Amino acid sequence: MAELELLINIREKAKQKKRTLLLPESHDERVLKAAEIITKEGFASVITIGEENKIRQDAEKLGVNLNGVRIIDPAKNDKLSDFTNIYYNLRKKRGITIEEAKATVQRDIFFAGMMLREGMAAASVAGSTASTGDVMKAGIHCVGMKEGISIVSSFFLMVYPEITYSFGDCAVVPDPDAPQLADIAISTADNHKILTGEEPYVAMLSFSTKGSATHKLIDKVIEATALVKQKRPDIKVDGELQFDAAIIDSIGKKKSPGSEVAGRANVLIFPDLNAGNIGYKIAQRLGKAEAVGPVVQGLSKPFFDLSRGCSVDDIVNTSAIACLMSV
Repeated sequence: MAELELLINIREKAKQKKRTLLLPESHDERVLKAAEIITKEGFASVITIGEENKIRQDAEKLGVNLNGVRIIDPAKNDKLSDFTNIYYNLRKKRGITIEEAKATVQRDIFFAGMMLREGMAAASVAGSTASTGDVMKAGIHCVGMKEGISIVSSFFLMVYPEITYSFGDCAVVPDPDAPQLADIAISTADNHKILTGEEPYVAMLSFSTKGSATHKLIDKVIEATALVKQKRPDIKVDGELQFDAAIIDSIGKKKSPGSEVAGRANVLIFPDLNAGNIGYKIAQRLGKAEAVGPVVQGLSKPFFDLSRGCSVDDIVNTSAIACLMSV
């Protein structure tokens, strides 16, 4: 399916779930415009964070209608004290003081992280003004990791007219070890199914297929493949596979006969960030794929990071994905 059709489908599925969504960066006009669109489309109940009078003044100047959007000011909210104590207890072994904890949780993205942690919302989308490092820190510190998953990673939906692939990890983890690579594969497989509705067929990519070469870099991929099978025997996975053996049926049958994945993979797991980042950009720029993402995964609840160059549409689409991925 084309990108537009995929994103329309994601928005429609998100509308059926109607989750509560946090858009903390209310000082960004793109966020306010996205909040209006999401509320009108009805696929989420939006909460934005900041000083209410300023937000409403900004919205009026922009001609943005925030009817139906809830506004929370951390400095005036009755949860500030609770969030301060919770965050302090989470981070006190790291030497944080109670004063530092209070200052931290009053920051919009950290207050959103605490709201998510305490079940006051289902998902958060930020990063239009905050750095990736700050967004990820808020997510890891406040939301925490998904049970059984050791690493925060990412994937891209790579959309062609006839097929959608998921590529992981192309944006976050520079050099995952074998257990981390296995967890990246598991997270990407699960999220591929949620977002596309398709059964994931996971290829653990390498420059070798089934022993055609030997190297310690290949050994990592082989070990990671075994760990995926051990942790999640329900996932269809094979490795190590070269890219052509993973996606081209005739080559897959020749290089990995009997494999249920070779030649039909739709989830492609790269061995490191060099390969993943280069791979998705080649697919995007030369292969003309539409790249949707990066989508952050591995946290216990969706706490997504945007590019600071994102558009209003990017925020809306990422929000729909976050809502759909929420439990």
